Amino acid sequence: GFIRFQPSEIMKIAMPLAVAAWVVRGGLPPRPSVTLVAIMIIVAPAATIAFQPDLGTAILVAASGVFVVFMAGISGLQILSATLMALASIWPAWLFLLRDYQKQRILTLFDPEADKLGAGWNIIQSKTAIGSGGWSGKGWLQGTQSHLDFLPESQTDFIIAVLAEEWGFRGVLCLLALYGAAVARGLWISFSAQTSYGRVLASAITLTFCVYIIVNMSMVAGILPVVGVPLPFVSFGGTSIVTLMFGFGILMAISTEKRIISR
Repeated sequence: GFIRFQPSEIMKIAMPLAVAAWVVRGGLPPRPSVTLVAIMIIVAPAATIAFQPDLGTAILVAASGVFVVFMAGISGLQILSATLMALASIWPAWLFLLRDYQKQRILTLFDPEADKLGAGWNIIQSKTAIGSGGWSGKGWLQGTQSHLDFLPESQTDFIIAVLAEEWGFRGVLCLLALYGAAVARGLWISFSAQTSYGRVLASAITLTFCVYIIVNMSMVAGILPVVGVPLPFVSFGGTSIVTLMFGFGILMAISTEKRIISR
């Protein structure tokens, strides 16, 4: 039909809500048993989404839950244990989880020129668009890489390359300034929240928003593999925008709660 909905997007909001409720109910900082259950809550849906396969959404879902556990105040030993577990899972994930095209995307990072017309095409065209924009850009709707269809997914995953080509580095800096203001506001809301649940949840939503930005810009610049993560509030995509609005709505609710209690 004319409406398309991606159910896995809901998990980007449901995950921090569920994990925050679990860890706060057990008391802060969380005990090792509480942390272990929280990790299981995170891994189960994230792995299911990764098997679809949708690696980008799986990363964001996992990050939204991990940030909750981290901001809840887990001990250094628990952080070390979780890090070692994550590192140990890399090789099994490469063998059994990642599809051939996903492995190719990762390998392309090291030598995109090896397959200029295939796996390396997106990264090469993206870098060309970013570099050709210079400081001031070519002008609104004057970009060649996007409007001549050299750059795939120019309205979604690679929208920042279009912005860099048409508006230049200064346009990207303006966008980063807006993102920075949103992140600063989100962190201020989390630090001033009146409840442990609100503080942990607000910080997790804000940091997940940062992951959106970092992953998208990194994959467009060829630092990370292309995993299909949109640029927040800029990339075309209905479900993703709705999810982000839900997240910022929760932040506004936490901020409103603070003002009501202070009265």
